[in-house]
Amino acid sequence: MFLYERLKKRITQIGSLPLSDVEAAVRYSLKHDIPFLPELPSLGDAMLSYIKRPGELSALSEFKRHRFQVVKVQAIGPATLILAGYGEDEALLRIYHHVERILDGLSAQEIILFLDEPALGQAGFDYIPLWEAIFSEFPVVRGVHVCGNMQWDQLFSCNAIDIISFDASRYDITLYYPRKGKRIAWGIREPGQVRDFRPGDLITPPCGLSPQAYHPQDLPGVLALLRRAALRCRCPEA
Repeated sequence: MFLYERLKKRITQIGSLPLSDVEAAVRYSLKHDIPFLPELPSLGDAMLSYIKRPGELSALSEFKRHRFQVVKVQAIGPATLILAGYGEDEALLRIYHHVERILDGLSAQEIILFLDEPALGQAGFDYIPLWEAIFSEFPVVRGVHVCGNMQWDQLFSCNAIDIISFDASRYDITLYYPRKGKRIAWGIREPGQVRDFRPGDLITPPCGLSPQAYHPQDLPGVLALLRRAALRCRCPEA
C-alpha cells in the first residue's frame, strides 16, 4: 500500500502555475495534501523550454528546502518529446537527467513522479517501453498525465504505471473499466466530475495552471474547489 493512501492524502496539482514569485509558488504548493514541484512558465519553465537545460527549474532549490512525507514531481514525457522532434535516445537521456536532478537532495518518504504526456493519443508508436526505461531508474510511484483524448484502455492495461491522470471535466474513463489496479488522478472543474473515487486516488485540476489560461488571483479558488471535492470523496475507511 502506498504511503499517500495510508495517510488519506488526496489533493495535488499538475505542476505549472501562473506565478513569477518562487517563494509564493512553493507556499501555494505546500497548502496541498501532496505538495507538488511548481513549474513557472513565466520564468522559462515551460516543458519544451526546461528540457533544453534539464533540472534547471526556477522553484527547485526553494522547494528542496522542505521535507515531505509524500511529494509529487513531474517531467515531460518521452512520447511528447518525440512528437516535438527529438530522437528516442536523446528524449530518454534528457528526461533521465531532468528527473535525476529533481530527485537529488529531495527529502521525502515517498515520491510520485508523473510523466507529462498531454497529447499521448497522437503518438503513433509504442511509448510504453520508453516509460519503463525511465521509471526503472528511480524509486517512485509511477504516473502519467494525459490532457487530451486517447484509447484509455491502453493505460489501464499498462503495467508500467500506477496512476492515470486525466481531464475528468471532458472525458469519462469509467467507460473503459476494469481499472486493473490503477489509481486515478481526477482532473476536475466541478466536484461532481469525480465519478468513482477509490482509496489511493487523487484530485487535481484538469491540467497545469499556465499563465496563458490562469491568473494568480485564480489560485485560491482552484484550491478551494479541490478541497470541496475531497470532502465529497471520502472513502468509507477514511
